[in-house]
Amino acid sequence: MAADYRIGRASCWAVLLFGLQLAQAFYIPGWSIKSYSEGEAIPLFVNKLYSDNTQIQYAYSELPFVCPPSGRPRPGTGLISGSNVALNLGEVLRGDRIMVSDYELEMGTDDKAHYLCSQQVDRASLKKAVEVIKKGYVAEWIVDNLPGATSFVTVDKSRKYYAAGFKVGYEEPSLTTGQPRYFLNNHVTFMIRTHRAPGRDGQRGKKVIVGFEVYAKSVEAENRDASGLPASLHDVRNGLELTMAKNATNMTLPRNAGPAYVMPELDDGADDATLTIPYTYSVYFREEEKVEWANRWDLYFVNQEDSSKIHWFAIINSLVISGLLSAVVAVILTRTVRGDIKGYKEGCVEEGKQRLGNNKRGKGTRTPRKNSGEKGGFLEQEDADTTLGAADDASSDDELAEDITGWKLVHGDVFRPPPYGHLLAPLIGSGMQLVFMALGLLILSCFGVLNPSFRGGFISVAVALFIPAGILSGYFSARAYRTFVGGTTWRHNAIVTATLFPGLLFTTIFILNLFVWAQASSTAIPLGTLVGLVTLWLFIQLPLVYVGSWYGFVRAGSYTHPIKANVIPRQIPAQQWYSRNLQAILFAGLIPFAVIFIELMFVFQSLWQDKSGYYYVFGFLAVVSAILILAVMETTVIAVYIQLCSENYNWWWQSFFLGSSSSIWIFAYCIYYYSHHLHITGFVSTMLFFAYSFLACLVYGLLMGTIGFLTAYAFVRRIYGAIKVD
Repeated sequence: MAADYRIGRASCWAVLLFGLQLAQAFYIPGWSIKSYSEGEAIPLFVNKLYSDNTQIQYAYSELPFVCPPSGRPRPGTGLISGSNVALNLGEVLRGDRIMVSDYELEMGTDDKAHYLCSQQVDRASLKKAVEVIKKGYVAEWIVDNLPGATSFVTVDKSRKYYAAGFKVGYEEPSLTTGQPRYFLNNHVTFMIRTHRAPGRDGQRGKKVIVGFEVYAKSVEAENRDASGLPASLHDVRNGLELTMAKNATNMTLPRNAGPAYVMPELDDGADDATLTIPYTYSVYFREEEKVEWANRWDLYFVNQEDSSKIHWFAIINSLVISGLLSAVVAVILTRTVRGDIKGYKEGCVEEGKQRLGNNKRGKGTRTPRKNSGEKGGFLEQEDADTTLGAADDASSDDELAEDITGWKLVHGDVFRPPPYGHLLAPLIGSGMQLVFMALGLLILSCFGVLNPSFRGGFISVAVALFIPAGILSGYFSARAYRTFVGGTTWRHNAIVTATLFPGLLFTTIFILNLFVWAQASSTAIPLGTLVGLVTLWLFIQLPLVYVGSWYGFVRAGSYTHPIKANVIPRQIPAQQWYSRNLQAILFAGLIPFAVIFIELMFVFQSLWQDKSGYYYVFGFLAVVSAILILAVMETTVIAVYIQLCSENYNWWWQSFFLGSSSSIWIFAYCIYYYSHHLHITGFVSTMLFFAYSFLACLVYGLLMGTIGFLTAYAFVRRIYGAIKVD
C-alpha cells in the first residue's frame, strides 16, 4: 500500500512537471520570459505607421517605397520573411498588421553596417512617401514584444525615457527657394539592451532583452561601395531627398559595383522615371545592468510616473466633490426623509384616531336648533362650543394637509409604469451588460493581466466579457419589461435587447469602415473579421440574451412595488426652472464630469496623441472610477428627490438621463480637445475622431445611465416603502 502511495505521488509530480513544460511552450504577454543564447537569431517584426495628425494608419509592409519581404526562411526562428503573425481580435481592430521582416539580428553580435535592399519607386510611390513624411508618420517595429522606441532625456538630464516608434522621414525648408524638402530615413541603427536572464537560464549564459532603441537616419544614395554601403555612417553630409530632379554631375558610379547595388536612375522628364532608394541598417547589443526584465516597460511610462502628483490631485479633487455629495445625501436620508416619514405616519395615525373619535361622539347625538328669537342662554353656549370643536378639527386637517406635501403627495403615482417602457427595458439590459464588462476590465487591469505588453488585450478581453454577459442583459431587460409593460411578448423584447446596442455599434463601424477601406488603411477591418463579429453576435450573444430573458420573464417575474398606482394620474404642477428636465440633466452631469476631468486628460492623451495607446496608471483609474460611480449614484438620488418634492413623479426616464448626463459634457470636451490639442487634418480623420468619440460617450452614457436608474429605483422603493401605513 505504501508502494502504491509512492507511485501515485510520483505520478502527480510527473503530471505537474509535464504541465509546467507545456506552459513554457506558450507565451503569455507580460508574464512569460523569453531568453536568448549567444548568437541565437532574434526575429524583427514590422507593424504599422501611425501619426498624431491623422487617424489613418498604414501597414508598413504594404508601403510602395519600402523593401518588400523576400520570403526566405529565417534560420533558428522557424519563421519565413513576409509571413503574417497571428493576431488577436484587439490587434486587428486597432490596425496592427505584424509581419516577419528580413532584418537579421543575432544575440550579442554587432553589425556596424548591413545592406538590406534597394527599392525602385515611381512618381506615385514617391508621392506616397512625401505624404507620409508630411503628416508626421512614425513606424512601429517589434523585437521580443517590445516596440522600437526613440530615446529621449528629461529636461534636467537625470532620466532617460522612451517614445514608441521612430520617424519615417523629416521635412526642412530649402535655403534658396524656401520650399519644403522631404528626406526619407533609409538607414536605421538598432540598439538592443540586454540583461542576464533570471534563474537557470542566466546561469547558462542566456540573456533577455530589456530595451529596443531605433535611431533613424537619412543617407544619400550616391557615393556607395559595391555592396551598397555608404562610405561613412557617422559623417553624412547629404540625406536622401524625395525628388526626381537630380543633378547628373553629382552622381558617380561606385568602383567595383557589384550586383547587389543598383545605381539610382536619373530624371529625364519622362512620366515613367524612377528613383532607387537603398536601405541599410546597423545592430549593436549593450548590457544594461540597471533594468531588469520585470520593469523593462518603465521607460515607456516615465512621463506618466512624473505626473503622479497630478493623478493624486485628481483623486483629492474627486474625493472632495464626492464628500460634499455624500453629506447632502446623508442629510436627505437621515433628517429630511426620516422626518417626513415619521411625520407622515404620525399624521396618518392621529387622523385615524380623530375620525374614530368624531364618529363615536356623533353617534346618536343631535345638535339642538335655536329659535331666531332666542338670544344667549345655555343652548347658545353649547352651540358655540360645538362650532369651536369643528373649527379645531378643520385646522388640524389643514395642518395635516400642509404636512403631507412634496414627495409624499405623489405616492399613488410614483410607481406608475413609465412611457415607452418597451425601450427603457432593453437599455437597462444593455447597460448591465456593459457594467459587467467594464468591471471585469478594471479588475483585470488592476491585477496586471491587461498590460501594455498584451497588445490588443483590452479590446479582445472586452469582447470576451461582453458576449457571455448577454445572459445578464436578457435577465434584467426581461424583468424590467414585465414590470413596465407586462404582457407575454418577451421574445420580441429579447430580440430588441440583443440587437439594439450591438446593432447600432456594428452599423456605425461598418459605415466608417467603408471610408477607411477607400484610404487603403490598415485601420480597415478585414471582411473575415467582420463576418466573425457578426457570427459572435447572432449565434452566441443573441441565444444567451434569449436564455436570460426566458429566465427573467418566466421564472423571476416582475419587480414588486410597495404601493399600487392610482387609476387616475395626478396632475403635475408647473416646475421651477432648475427642476425642469433639460436643466436638471445638464446641471447633474457637471458633477461627475468634474470628478473625472483631470484623469480624462491623461486618457485622451494616451488615446489620441500617443497613438501607441500605452496607458499604465490603472490604479489611479480604478480609484477615480469608483469615486465616479459613487458621484453618479449620489447625484441621481439628490436630483430625483428634488424632482419628487416638486410633485413630478415621472422619474423613470429622468433617472436614466441623469446618470448618463455627464457623457454630454465629455463629448463637449472631445470637441474642445480636438480644437485646441489635436492637429488632425482631413475629412476622413475628422469623421473617425468624432464617430469614435460619439461611440465612446454612448457606451459611457448607457453604462452610467443604468447605474443611475438602478440607484434611483432602489431609493424610491426604500422611501415609499417606509411610508406605507397598515
